[in-house]
Amino acid sequence: MRTLNDIIGRLTTFVSRVFKTSLDVFYEALRHSPNAQGYVAGSISELLLKKHLESLGFEVLRIREKWEGQKAHHGDFYIRKRGAEQSQGWFVVEVKGLKSNSEKWHKLYNYDNLLRFLINHSSLIQWIDSNKNVEEQTKRWIERELPDFLGKYQHTLYEPEEVAKYSPNPKKLTKKAQTMQRLRSLTRDEINAQIEERIRYLNSKIRVLETHLVAGTGAANRKIATPRRDEFHVLAVDIFLKYQGHEFLFANPSNLESSSDDEEHLQQNYVIGFVFVIEGQEQIHVSEDWEQDFLNIYETLSEETAVSKDTMQVDNRYLGEEEEDALS
Repeated sequence: MRTLNDIIGRLTTFVSRVFKTSLDVFYEALRHSPNAQGYVAGSISELLLKKHLESLGFEVLRIREKWEGQKAHHGDFYIRKRGAEQSQGWFVVEVKGLKSNSEKWHKLYNYDNLLRFLINHSSLIQWIDSNKNVEEQTKRWIERELPDFLGKYQHTLYEPEEVAKYSPNPKKLTKKAQTMQRLRSLTRDEINAQIEERIRYLNSKIRVLETHLVAGTGAANRKIATPRRDEFHVLAVDIFLKYQGHEFLFANPSNLESSSDDEEHLQQNYVIGFVFVIEGQEQIHVSEDWEQDFLNIYETLSEETAVSKDTMQVDNRYLGEEEEDALS
């Protein structure tokens, strides 16, 4: 077990060697760059998943991100059960994060949107009894857990772009028109601050777990900007953005609903489920297509679709611990 001083020393040397700067400057640059934080978060997710799969008894090899010539496999890792026969193929695992702004995207900061969204996804919610009136159960939950949506947050909010586009001289002074008039007196920052305040309040009780599967169309014979469903065997999603720590949910892409634009592609967004905060404890509620236990998904894989060793594009660039220590 390395000491804190040892870790700081290694990090300082790494930052100096790779970035030619101090640890303090590195920290400030990272703190002020959401894009850089996103890349680091993705790398952390990959590393933690690798360690998790190895703890379950799998060999894990990293797939080369860029390859001279055509890239054969579009995923993050090749995996195979440790001790398996050499003739056994490897499976491809892709690691993704969550859509960070799901609550804002679905406008769940407004009561009507929140109610409708929960009803539409009631099959994912464990505390809803499908044999009883779903709408009434949902309304009671909001009234009990998020009462401000019936009080100080009862008025509908609109995003600044919607307010700017709305006619300043409506023919009828509807409820929406009155709201727009009120919001027009606020700045963009003030409107956004109100939206963010509501989302923080919402997230104190519920968070949406939703995928964000975006992929370029210039590779893998993709026709639209999402992954093909046959690009990888397992999809792993790290939900740390909406949960107390790094936790992975797994799915077999063959079992996920196809994109409406192309049957061979996955959708960009799947609502996996929710994190509910109940009596101070976070509880994960997920769709039946997703599993917290990787082995349950692994059992759904077919050896016939596995990757043969001679087609693998393994990333061997990373230095071992001893080589890294020698360089540092």
